[in-house]
Amino acid sequence: MGKRLRVALAGNPNTGKSTIFNALTGLKQHTGNWSGKTVGTAKGRCMIGGREAEIVDLPGIYSLFSDSAEERYAKEFLLYGQADVVLVVLDAACLERNLPLALQTAQLHPRTVLCLNLVDEAEKAGIFVSAEELARETGLPVVKTIARDGRGLEELKACLLQRAEAPEEQGRRTGSAALSYLEERLPLGAEGDLSREVFCRQLLEGDTAFYKHMMEKGAAPSEVLEWMYLAEAAKTLLDTGPEDWTRAEAAAFLEEAEGIAQKVCRREKKENTSLTCRLDRLLLQSPVGFLWMGLLLVLVFWITVAGANLPSSWLMSGFQRLGEWLRQGLISLETPAWAEGLLMDGMYLTLSWVVAVMLPPMAIFFPLFTLLEDLGLLPRIAFLMDGLFQRAGAHGKQALTLCMGFGCNAAGVTACRIIESPRERLIAILTNVFVPCNGRFPTIILLCSIFLSAGLPYMGGAAVCAVVAFSVAVTLAVSWILSRTLLRGAPSAFVLELPPYRRPQIRQVLLRSLLDRTVFVLGRAVTVALPAGAFLWLCANVSLGGTTLLGLLADFLDPLGSLMGLSGVILAAFLLGMPANEIVLPILFMVYSQTGMLTEAGTAQAGALLAANGWTWMTAVCAVVFSLNHFPCATTLWTIRKETGSGFWMAVAFWLPTVTGILLCTALHGLFTLGAMIF
Repeated sequence: MGKRLRVALAGNPNTGKSTIFNALTGLKQHTGNWSGKTVGTAKGRCMIGGREAEIVDLPGIYSLFSDSAEERYAKEFLLYGQADVVLVVLDAACLERNLPLALQTAQLHPRTVLCLNLVDEAEKAGIFVSAEELARETGLPVVKTIARDGRGLEELKACLLQRAEAPEEQGRRTGSAALSYLEERLPLGAEGDLSREVFCRQLLEGDTAFYKHMMEKGAAPSEVLEWMYLAEAAKTLLDTGPEDWTRAEAAAFLEEAEGIAQKVCRREKKENTSLTCRLDRLLLQSPVGFLWMGLLLVLVFWITVAGANLPSSWLMSGFQRLGEWLRQGLISLETPAWAEGLLMDGMYLTLSWVVAVMLPPMAIFFPLFTLLEDLGLLPRIAFLMDGLFQRAGAHGKQALTLCMGFGCNAAGVTACRIIESPRERLIAILTNVFVPCNGRFPTIILLCSIFLSAGLPYMGGAAVCAVVAFSVAVTLAVSWILSRTLLRGAPSAFVLELPPYRRPQIRQVLLRSLLDRTVFVLGRAVTVALPAGAFLWLCANVSLGGTTLLGLLADFLDPLGSLMGLSGVILAAFLLGMPANEIVLPILFMVYSQTGMLTEAGTAQAGALLAANGWTWMTAVCAVVFSLNHFPCATTLWTIRKETGSGFWMAVAFWLPTVTGILLCTALHGLFTLGAMIF
């Protein structure tokens, strides 16, 4: 059968690269992070000509000369990943924009294949590309595909196998005087496993990560200093520096790509009457655009919340039946009462609440979110909201991560990887928690239904929509403050492509959303919920001086709670609910009903129980505001720690929304009190 092939899949965003990956690998794929990195990767397996192949899907990038995380790690993989062959996916309708990356990749890796994808959409737009001429101009094999329909995939596999087994060739050359100078004077053998030309190019780029890698491979510091000296001498000949040399190289690739595209493309003049063009003329106009965006998001929220109720109740019933069976098993084993309570009323009950409340909304929201992405609507939402975030000193792509946060803040934080600027990525991470996730929606919806609906269902829905709008406004305000204080700096420019509207691939939507997002986030939540449930049970059942630890905590927090229009018990419930926001109300019901364990209550029973313990509509408003603006759940905090690699930013993520919530609630309570005194 031969050794396993390793195929690297590269290309610009929106070229159909993911479709090619999914078509080749099917369900034999998994996702994760690069080792020690926060950039996502996907790997899959397939058979190519009787040989097993591993397909590595590199991040969608535009250039190998940029310093964004995705582009840096894609370049590192091409240099050191030992890929047998690299497949670069091109959009036939955007060849001039896609070709620079293909030419840069071919210069780094001698075995490169070009996949000319989406040829059907290009021809509808009057663009016809000659694969034969493109192969002749680039010196690379070219295969035409329509990946969504599976056309051209067998030819593509055959070409990959042939290219992988062909004798190694020299990469494409776009030489310069500095490169020739360095190649002539560099000591023989210094390049190691790399080709001499590629090695010299990395020296001329002056990438510190490259020097570090070479020292890890055994190069002595004196050797590295000698290479750096020679590289500086080579660039001095051209009176240039690392940035100017890199800029000149990038410009050379752009010029070459433009020349090739002009030769291989034939364009027929056609009036652009495509569905994409007609819809964009309507949907991207500001008044209409914001209207459809708002209605679309409201629809997604409504489907998520309404659709999650029944499966949540099913899951909770199933957990209750399983819990009874497990409890009987512990009793039959003569387990001590304290151990039974710790395991069942603490760890198991908390876990069941987290799974039963988190899983159904995520299993609905993430497929809907991925469906919008597949249809091409998410980039248009980012386009519409870009102006708002730019004025707030943030990145336009933060609109996308904000939307993801409505499903789960941990997933929203992870989605911030799409923002290239480290400063603006941090702003997006720190402010994502200001929008309500699925864990906070049950609390918000219940309180709005009980205290803010005036007995009219549509009033409760309007109140929830107002809460969502308020959360977006707070997100923009805090982003503005951060961009002018702790994370000051100029907003960066970015490329936002608006792909054509496409028919979604339902199978891949379910696969990506359920496995890549839902299971990933739920796994982190479960990891946190088990020890947290044990701690919660101990606080509710261990007494000190005749008062439980939970009671002592509530008494300690009562002065602050009173100042905020809440109470110590409410603040204690939020604090102990940090493992998962879903359990805040159950903790309150547990305290109010004195059961010593998490309980559930219907809307009527919950309203009566809250009212009996002093809740008014003013208490509900302050509780909703604090639910929007308080420390993230433990899963999100842990995700922020992993994404930023910093305990400091995790601490900022804890205190920033908490202080904001305390100030807002205190101000609201003061206004309510003043209004009551006046009127």
